Amino acid sequence: MLLALATVATAWAAYQARQWTGEQSQGYSRATAARIAENRAAALANRQVQIDVAVFIQWVDARAQHRRGLARFYRARFRPEFKPAFVSWLATEPFRSPAAPPTPFAMRQYRLKATAEAARLERRAAAGSEHAKDANERADNYMLAVVLFAASLFLAGISAKLGARRSRSVLLCLGWVLFLATLIWMATLPVHLTT
Repeated sequence: MLLALATVATAWAAYQARQWTGEQSQGYSRATAARIAENRAAALANRQVQIDVAVFIQWVDARAQHRRGLARFYRARFRPEFKPAFVSWLATEPFRSPAAPPTPFAMRQYRLKATAEAARLERRAAAGSEHAKDANERADNYMLAVVLFAASLFLAGISAKLGARRSRSVLLCLGWVLFLATLIWMATLPVHLTT
């Protein structure tokens, strides 16, 4: 009976280990895809900041040279995400007030959608990595159960080969104890159900 039960339990534990390994792989794949997308969003945000800085510097230069037409030209080319920060910065009278922020980039109104998207994708990637790590731990636990069930199978099988009744009983009891302890422990592990 121990041989039959341990065989079935070994197969079930091996199946669960394989399912959790697949879950781990999918989790890492999702995390990697999110990190790639996060890098793209961060690169876009960096390019947008560079554009905003370059156009702002040109505007400041044109204003300092009293070239109003050129200053209007640059101001008309400010990106939409930069304009609210620029308007708020101008309201602080930066050319007169020493307490004004040094640039519009220091204003809380300067927010880029690409930066927010990069942060969202980084959180998603971190969650995917954590999920994969948990799945890996579960797969490892089920593989340990496979080994323990196989050990109980070995003890049951070898007990049948021994001539001494006491030795057979001891090995069979050890097999049962190992099997039951592993079964109880495995019952505490999460089960991966195929969807």
